[in-house]
Amino acid sequence: MRMEETAPAVPRVEITLKVNGRSHRLRLDARVTLLDALRDHLALTGAKKGCDQGTCGACTVLVDGRRVVACLMLAAQCEDREVTTIESLSEGGAPHPVQEAFARHDAFQCGYCTPGQIMSALALIGEGRAGSEEDIREFMSGNICRCGAYPNIRAAIRDVVAGG
Repeated sequence: MRMEETAPAVPRVEITLKVNGRSHRLRLDARVTLLDALRDHLALTGAKKGCDQGTCGACTVLVDGRRVVACLMLAAQCEDREVTTIESLSEGGAPHPVQEAFARHDAFQCGYCTPGQIMSALALIGEGRAGSEEDIREFMSGNICRCGAYPNIRAAIRDVVAGG
């Protein structure tokens, strides 16, 4: 007689995610990250899966106005919190001023990191941490651009801060 091993059941959670001002009721594996919930369950693919270890920043979104790397946060941790993604920034088809500045300063090349860079820049400006070139460099250091568009990214941020 052979005993079959069975894997323990994966716990599922029922959560309500408030994303970009809309509530979404989801039933998920308790281990699903915010990034996977956004991309796979809500079809919001702006946040990118880069390293899946929290080191590249491609998946940066805002949770309650603060930037987070969505690949390291569980979706269940976002119950009753406001999640903001790149998809919500344009109003009536018009790009957000940070998006306009990125385009104006050619602050992207391949574009893969751009949504995370923009979300991080938006938070950086909102936090009042864009006072100097050194501040921008330091507080954007969690967002990697493999194409090396850093000078243009910093120029775009400075432009927005200056009211451009």
